[in-house]
Amino acid sequence: MINSPTLQQSRASREILLNELGVIYRKLGGAIEPQISKTEEEKDREGDPEFVSIQGTVDGGICRFRAAHFEWLIAVAEGLGLHYEDIGQRKHGSPTTLHFCDELQRLYGSDDPTIAEGASFAVENWAAAGFWQELEDGLSRIKQTRYPQLRLAFFTWHNRVEAQHAGHTLEELEAVYFKPEFDHGKFIQGGKEILDAIAVFWDGLKRVGAASPQENCQ
Repeated sequence: MINSPTLQQSRASREILLNELGVIYRKLGGAIEPQISKTEEEKDREGDPEFVSIQGTVDGGICRFRAAHFEWLIAVAEGLGLHYEDIGQRKHGSPTTLHFCDELQRLYGSDDPTIAEGASFAVENWAAAGFWQELEDGLSRIKQTRYPQLRLAFFTWHNRVEAQHAGHTLEELEAVYFKPEFDHGKFIQGGKEILDAIAVFWDGLKRVGAASPQENCQ
């Protein structure tokens, strides 16, 4: 968002950020769809229609605290016996998780906008290529077999909306790719470095899981 070369690209970035902070997407045009009553299980799998939409724009949308993605993560944590004060702060992170967070800050906030563009493009398109579906499938099995109280809305919703995020990054790339000053090498560099950081994060989780299987089963 900081490095966006045009106002329109800045808006595309803010669209994602504001939605994650709790501004609900508002559909453009057409009649307002009737609210269909859903069970709590359906709301968790498909999204509570009061707080969730995957289409439209945040421009003119309504902000709800309960629509913020971090509050959805709190619901996931509570299903595992954790609470607000147990998550979300740097002191809770493992070294490999903190490495990923630091690399996100360094690369997304790079003074070189081409590096930032490459990092953003790589993350969103990697995520849209099946990552969220794998998470949803795996966590659904865990819910069925071990933690029936586990809430999955954070993951199921991201699985549905990730293609839209990837589309925003493609629009950003199209706007700058053919300009003479665009540095293809730095674009690839930003993408490679953030994907390396993602690998560090997931390899770290795998090592923690392998080291303490008993703890993970509790």
